[in-house]
Amino acid sequence: MTLDLSLPGLTSSRFRSLISDFSGKRVLVIGDMVADEYLIGRPTRIAREAPVLILELSEERIVPGGATNVAVNACTLGAEVFLAGVVGDDIPGQSLRRAISELGMHQEGLVTDSSRPTSTKTRIVAGSSQIVQQHIVRIDRVDTSEVGEPSKGQILDYIRDVLPSMDAVIMSDYENGMISPDIINLSIPMARELHKIVVVDSHGSLSRFQGVTALTPNQPEAELSLGMTIKTQADLHEAGRRLLEGNHAQGVLVTRGAEGMSLFEADKVPLHLPIHQLDHASEIVDTNGAGDTVAATFTVALTTGASMAEAAYIANVAAALVVRRLGCASNTPEELMSAIV
Repeated sequence: MTLDLSLPGLTSSRFRSLISDFSGKRVLVIGDMVADEYLIGRPTRIAREAPVLILELSEERIVPGGATNVAVNACTLGAEVFLAGVVGDDIPGQSLRRAISELGMHQEGLVTDSSRPTSTKTRIVAGSSQIVQQHIVRIDRVDTSEVGEPSKGQILDYIRDVLPSMDAVIMSDYENGMISPDIINLSIPMARELHKIVVVDSHGSLSRFQGVTALTPNQPEAELSLGMTIKTQADLHEAGRRLLEGNHAQGVLVTRGAEGMSLFEADKVPLHLPIHQLDHASEIVDTNGAGDTVAATFTVALTTGASMAEAAYIANVAAALVVRRLGCASNTPEELMSAIV
């Protein structure tokens, strides 16, 4: 891989130094905790009673998704991660807690709310060691109503207690009821007053998040929030400008799928990054969770003193790595370094 050295000071050694400094950074992840369930089976035949595949179940697993995937990505990079959100009193919630515990993440701010289920997304995947795995269908079990009391009050109290000791806050909004006006109105002003980095990755309206360090929407999310369609580079630049000004944000990093990603900062020329090319790379397997990887990597990089451009470069490499694995995936610092050199 050849590094783009168009920015002053952009060298492999600079990147290695930044990535080495990820260790021990304290990150608070506030958002919708999701259990990603995978049912993987080998296709055997067509059913007699309907024109559908019959799968012989070979593997099933539950892995952290949604805001918990953001948290896993930050944790795997070496950050000390604190979670604020809810899970249900059910098997998916218990599975999430076990995974969080095994990774050593803090879950004191993760409230069990027996009045609502753990948000669960079940993906049916067909394939085998001889057949490329194909995602057939997804089944969602999600309560999108706003998290109520007493759970919300407990979470607000937790945020007040731990935010002063954090290096950064990530708000991960999957529109599952966690990111309410009360959560926003406490977290962002408090973080700004304490000069903390605040990065928002939201599937919903972006206009709710005023004065943040950065937004990391994908292109469809940016289009939906702005009520416009991005067809040309001029459209893209207009979208970036509107998001910067409308949200009073310092930066906007728009992920654009096969087109890479684009960074917008006030009074700076937009930076467009194509998909990072990996040496001897395998095919793209699953883009699920790549946005979480970008948000987490971008945020952790900013805590080390990286510029937004440097943080975007590192996040771009991270995304190129995870889309070549099935399901939500994360990267170690060593993997990032080896992909950059």
